Amino acid sequence: MKSQITIKDIARELNISASTVSRALQDHPDISKATKEAVNEYAKKYHYKPNAIALSLKMKHTNVIGVLVPEMVHHFFSSVFAGIEDVANEKGYNVIVCQTSEKYEKEVKNVETLISARVSGVLASISKETEKYDHFQELIDDGTPLVFFDRICTGLKTDRVIADDYTGAYNAVEHLIKTGCKRIAFYGAPANLEISKNRKNGYIDALRANSIGIDNGLIFECDSRDSAIELTPAILKEANRPDAFFAINDDTASGILYATKRAGLSVPEDISICGFGDGVIARTSDPELTTVQQNGYEMGVESCKMLLSRIQEDNDPTQVIHRVIRTNLIKRGTTR
Repeated sequence: MKSQITIKDIARELNISASTVSRALQDHPDISKATKEAVNEYAKKYHYKPNAIALSLKMKHTNVIGVLVPEMVHHFFSSVFAGIEDVANEKGYNVIVCQTSEKYEKEVKNVETLISARVSGVLASISKETEKYDHFQELIDDGTPLVFFDRICTGLKTDRVIADDYTGAYNAVEHLIKTGCKRIAFYGAPANLEISKNRKNGYIDALRANSIGIDNGLIFECDSRDSAIELTPAILKEANRPDAFFAINDDTASGILYATKRAGLSVPEDISICGFGDGVIARTSDPELTTVQQNGYEMGVESCKMLLSRIQEDNDPTQVIHRVIRTNLIKRGTTR
């Protein structure tokens, strides 16, 4: 007997038709109790599993959700995915995850793959390179429910779940100011990303609220550990160097920390550093990073619930839903 038996295998062994086996497995009233018991006993004994693809084609839906993420190795996105998967599995859905590796062209191909796979819906967080949204519009035109999380497309009328990036950044910078910092550098992501705009605006408004002038010479596009390690040493050598850094993510903040310590400066005595994310990096740095907690798992849970609501209920497509996940400032050893 094959390791994975089929309805035809059961029918042959019990000397009945495949259609009888199928109806028996579905507890059809036209099938006798004895036949149902025989079929189910045999199916259980040999670990029969329904063909999910064939069943989904018959039912005209797949019970599969597609998820697009920039990087699965990123703690935040893996946390979001954990929340998505827990909700999806609880409701009987499977999940296909596609990693774009921060590439627009790969993102387009992944969307095409998900459309071809006839997924029930898609959860997406866009890549750094994405500035055109035709591939997502194709999903919408195809009638596939779409929910954005974290990195969103503001040009499309779709449901979305985001972190309170603005308030998180504002609170982080205000904390730096209240602990005595005056020249606070900002390391941000590409300007096309809404999260970068919101975190930068939080940074700027916190400075203004505390009567600190905006110095564009302290604002940089730098959003990875490697780029921070490359950029920071020159900034630290300036006569009027920053006394603090606020970074768009913990990966970048860890690069700032590494470069600062290599320059012979003390953290936080000489330089304060704050990140965004609260992943493993924040808790394993030396000293541990002060950071803004994004609550990725909660974002995954909320975005998946929103998508399943669109899939399972007859919601008004013109009523777009936006949800904002609260952030928390976690004070640790890299700030005074």
